[in-house]
Amino acid sequence: MLKAISNFFVRLAERWMPDPLVIAIVLTMVCAGAAVAFTPFGVTETIDAWGVGYWSLLTFTCQMILILALGHVVAHTRPVNRALVWLASQVRSARSAYIGLTVLAGVCALISWGIGLIVPAVLSRIVAKNCRERGIKIHFPLLVACGYSGAAVGMQGLSASIPLILNTPDHFLADKVGLIGLEHTIFSPWSMGIVVAILILLPLAFSMAAPDDKDVVEMPVEAEVIATEVPIARTQMTPSQRVENSRWLPLILGLFGGFYAVRYFVVGGSLNLNSLNMSFVVLGLLFADSTKHYVALLSNAAKVAGPFLIQYPLYAGLMGMMQASGLGELFVSGFVAISSAETLPLYTFFSAALLNVFIPSAGGQWAVQGPIMTEAALQLGADVPRIAMAVTVGEVWTNAIQPLYAVPVLAIAGLHIRDIMGYSVIALIVNGLIYLTALTLF
Repeated sequence: MLKAISNFFVRLAERWMPDPLVIAIVLTMVCAGAAVAFTPFGVTETIDAWGVGYWSLLTFTCQMILILALGHVVAHTRPVNRALVWLASQVRSARSAYIGLTVLAGVCALISWGIGLIVPAVLSRIVAKNCRERGIKIHFPLLVACGYSGAAVGMQGLSASIPLILNTPDHFLADKVGLIGLEHTIFSPWSMGIVVAILILLPLAFSMAAPDDKDVVEMPVEAEVIATEVPIARTQMTPSQRVENSRWLPLILGLFGGFYAVRYFVVGGSLNLNSLNMSFVVLGLLFADSTKHYVALLSNAAKVAGPFLIQYPLYAGLMGMMQASGLGELFVSGFVAISSAETLPLYTFFSAALLNVFIPSAGGQWAVQGPIMTEAALQLGADVPRIAMAVTVGEVWTNAIQPLYAVPVLAIAGLHIRDIMGYSVIALIVNGLIYLTALTLF
């Protein structure tokens, strides 16, 4: 049954799924039209709000690009690449590849959503190449979808934006809800139960949805091309070339940055985008063969992070229109109006899922939805941590079909969004059933 369902959505996506940039542009026009039609904002005010919002997430966009590019560099250094090749060699069948990569993506994402995106994407290429050499037929689009979809649990891990915001002193809702510890959000039995259920059921669903051997689509390119140059004998190098190819310079800088990173965590620093990026910088420098090698790896990583340069600001502009015009508040308030203390978590989940299509940033979405939902929870007597987690899982649920975060994965894999979207719908269905069960029965 799952195979038939996945085949239907695969065919649908192959025919109708456009490029992620097209989707971002269409959503911008839809949001602008809705703001003009349903709020007091006119055309000029709406466009102005878009322009102001366009650059509002510039720091976050830069952090995103760095985490993806630096994570890509680390994954392609020789020590890490050797470890990934060894891991790929442990695959014994296509079924074990689908299940293993989904679980690995989930585990990596629980540490950091950035790691959960990059490592499985790189590993999918290595696994596909390794299996091809051993005569194991792997459906590459499904394998990539496994890695991407498995990372969905990342927003219930150590880099979960909304729970971390609520656990930050003097956060913008502190005067209403105070400080909410992680033991009430991502470390609660309710949240951890959802993670365990996804990491068990989703891999099994993907393995059951795999196509027959005759329909398998293999990896389009044997291996990702890493920018390299023809080696020069050391005796033929100029002094400047010897410096560029020296192992010592990146090693010294890596140790310098590593000393800072260790001290940062020892004195109580938290794992956030900046500290994670610093860790990636340090690891990349320590593992690189030379400064020249490090630059070559970074240049190759640029194509992974490049699409964010236009797409993330577009979504920031969307967020700007929804916030300034009041469209986001109007949308969320409609769900609150029909809620009770018992049903508020469920309606919060659905409103977050729909809002995420226009604002695919947990932190940005919480800025719009958080004040309304927490106020509603306080007035209705609902549990605030549960409401916050309802926003979290609702936001991450529709990431399965929101193409923004798939862009770097697709760049690494050499695929189009339509290649994996049919399987992402399977993740949407499976994860949705798990979320709804948790929200209604527990």
